Amino acid sequence: MIVRASPPHRIRVVGTSGSGKSRLAEVVAARMGLARLELDAVFWDEGWTYRDLDEAQDRVRAFLAAHPEGWVADGNWNSRLGDLMEPGTPGGADAVVWVDHSRPVVMARVIRRTLRRGILREELWHGNRERPRTWLKWAPEDNIIRWAWTTHPTMTRRMEARIAAGDPVVRLRGQREVDAWVRSLPEAPRR
Repeated sequence: MIVRASPPHRIRVVGTSGSGKSRLAEVVAARMGLARLELDAVFWDEGWTYRDLDEAQDRVRAFLAAHPEGWVADGNWNSRLGDLMEPGTPGGADAVVWVDHSRPVVMARVIRRTLRRGILREELWHGNRERPRTWLKWAPEDNIIRWAWTTHPTMTRRMEARIAAGDPVVRLRGQREVDAWVRSLPEAPRR
């Protein structure tokens, strides 16, 4: 884990499905008193269809403009985001936090989460729910468990390349590092 001299205030949380991106973003936003943007809610629309790309990107731009003092965003969506939240762009992240749990940890988490969501019929975004019938589908695009399995090594290669290129990436390997990093962040003043 690399800790910066001053804490970031525009934080993009990335990682494989099931790594804990959303939970970490929720905790960091609450601790630091920052606005949070869940990118899945921006890019997914009803019926598991993609929201119109221009509309989705406009929503991201509006969020960034509304929160120049800082924000936390969770989700990958690189192919649809473009460079909107990238470090070095106006209003972009000053840190990309990579939740890099081992593949066995991610798989245990995503299986547990998928079972819970399917059994309890938890609503995610815009009426979407994970359906148990997708658990038997082979294509990773249709099965979140297979998606987590197949994208884990791709995410590792992509993020290691970003680190090698000098991007401001905070790599958190395991829950202890996640917890230590959160504790290192400033707390928002209590009201």
